[in-house]
Amino acid sequence: MTTTPATRSNHPDSPSFEPDHGQALKQVSVSHAEGHNHAEGGHERGLEWADLARICFVVLSALAVWFRLWEPFPHFSVIGILATLGGGYPIFKEALENIADRKMTMELSMTIALLAALVIGEFFTALVITAFVLVAEVLEGLTVGRGRNAIRHLVGLLPTTALVRRNESWQEVETREIAAGDTVLVKPGARIPVDGSVTGGHSFVDRSTITGESMPAEKASGASVYAGTINQSGALEIQVDRLGRDTTFGKIIDAVERAEKSRAPIQGIADRLAGYLVYFALGAAALTFLVTHNVRSTISVIIVAGACGIAAGTPLAILGAIGRSAQLGSIIKGGIYLESLANIHTVLLDKTGTLTYGTPEVVDIRPADGIPVSSLMQAASTAEARSEHPMAKAILRKAAIMGIGAKEPKYFGYTPGKGVIATCGGIEMLVGNRLLLEERGIESPVGTNSTNSEDLVASEGRFLGTLIIADTLRPEATKAIQDLKSMGMKTVLLTGDAKPVAEDIGRKLGVGEVAAELLPEDKLEYVARLTKEGQNVIMVGDGVNDAPALMKATVGIAMGAGTDVARESANVVLIGNDLSKLVETLVIARRCRSTIMQNFVGTLAVDTVGVGLAAFGFLNPLLAAFIHVSSEMAFILNSARLLPPISSANQLRGILSHPNAPIGGERDLA
Repeated sequence: MTTTPATRSNHPDSPSFEPDHGQALKQVSVSHAEGHNHAEGGHERGLEWADLARICFVVLSALAVWFRLWEPFPHFSVIGILATLGGGYPIFKEALENIADRKMTMELSMTIALLAALVIGEFFTALVITAFVLVAEVLEGLTVGRGRNAIRHLVGLLPTTALVRRNESWQEVETREIAAGDTVLVKPGARIPVDGSVTGGHSFVDRSTITGESMPAEKASGASVYAGTINQSGALEIQVDRLGRDTTFGKIIDAVERAEKSRAPIQGIADRLAGYLVYFALGAAALTFLVTHNVRSTISVIIVAGACGIAAGTPLAILGAIGRSAQLGSIIKGGIYLESLANIHTVLLDKTGTLTYGTPEVVDIRPADGIPVSSLMQAASTAEARSEHPMAKAILRKAAIMGIGAKEPKYFGYTPGKGVIATCGGIEMLVGNRLLLEERGIESPVGTNSTNSEDLVASEGRFLGTLIIADTLRPEATKAIQDLKSMGMKTVLLTGDAKPVAEDIGRKLGVGEVAAELLPEDKLEYVARLTKEGQNVIMVGDGVNDAPALMKATVGIAMGAGTDVARESANVVLIGNDLSKLVETLVIARRCRSTIMQNFVGTLAVDTVGVGLAAFGFLNPLLAAFIHVSSEMAFILNSARLLPPISSANQLRGILSHPNAPIGGERDLA
């Protein structure tokens, strides 16, 4: 029930992971969580025997006082005084510590109320109030602890051992002994210990812990896999790319723990408001006594006012929102960014890699009259066989899908801004723009005014046809844009593409505004102008060229498949590269703000009405204590609704304990 929690910024240094092994990752994270347990001043307390024994002792003592089982003195209850002082020891102890720290807390006001009740001979009342407060402390600790346990549960998902190929055989070793380039074997039902690429086997992998996807993803040779995900069916051989703190899963844990440690501005407001409520209660009690001279009413005024729903409920709501977002595959790097997400006006979106896949594809093949499609693709793929240009790779992929193999050219030449010329078997082939064909005296049809890229193909001085190449839109992009607009946000497409191409993409997506032909510095200037106007702006991007704008925006959001520079510059990372997760994250942020506001308004209303009723004698101390505890728990439970579902954690525990999970070492630290 502490109303002024210890400031997390005074916590020891943020956690650092030992290089490349899961065990150190767990050890550091556990010590970090234990540090929070201390720093929060009792908010995170499990159900201990000492707590139960203390509550039972107080309850039994209250019954003894009520039935006057042993009362040697007529106006003095030995049991009542000893039980109140002994059972209420945690309350008195924290009140004294807060006085030493010059903090005004509810424990201090409760201590005043309990001592006053003893002085006027309300021994039974004092014991019942003590029991209420102790029960509330335990319930509050269990609720807040659930939020922290969600993070500890993440830590327990990485295996500590793995099967590694050594000397042509599979050996079980600790993950700290694995190095990049090693090959690990993951059997069905086991959790993948590393980030890497599949080199053998076929299976389906549950990636819900990383990307939030509910359906398993099929994995075969060449596919990427993440540490912490679950191999469901067949065995997989995986070449190790990243381990420990460098894995995507390790970065999730790091980001969530850092986010828990950071304080959002609204938490400072909550702490100050909680302190003001204590002053209000004590001031109202003093006024009540001066006007009515009724000690019972005065005690009731002190007891009924509560602020723990604000002080404990606010950080719990933020922790729950960050944890729920992480479960969806959206990693928010701090409470301050979560708070900012709830107040966004404008969403700026990069095109390549954000709204599109960033991988050009052949979307249409238009052969000239009398030219077979196979002949057109054979000439194009042969001419581009040695090229490293993204459009050349798109042509080669399309040819491979069609079963057309590219021949090795004897000569290959590339002219920037025009295209390629290659010879094979004495035949000259060209792939490029109209200018390249005109230089060779080859006639081609008039342009189509397409907003996509066109590659003209010719062979032996004859025009063969046109290949239309475009970057493919992400399937969820259109709905995500519409959802953002329905939330009242302005959407803007920022791209370096030519204006016709950008406007065509914007029209297909339904974007509100398009800014084309922008250099990185132009994007930065665009963001700076909006923020200078007082707008709260999100910038979503994935490339190195987006990094300056990501850092300048109110909140920078990077796609998980983007560059390391973009991910480091951003305040939020979308692991699954799914724009619908951005919408869900914004909804969670707004829900978190709404929950905190509900707690603020509700606490003020209950305290104001309660103090008024108590001052006029309508509430006795017992009813005042009940209102205090029940309202406090209602607001804390309101915040707890944001926590990730318990069923998900239980399901993961069941998977970890499955007998077909042979790669051992997994432990649930929750």
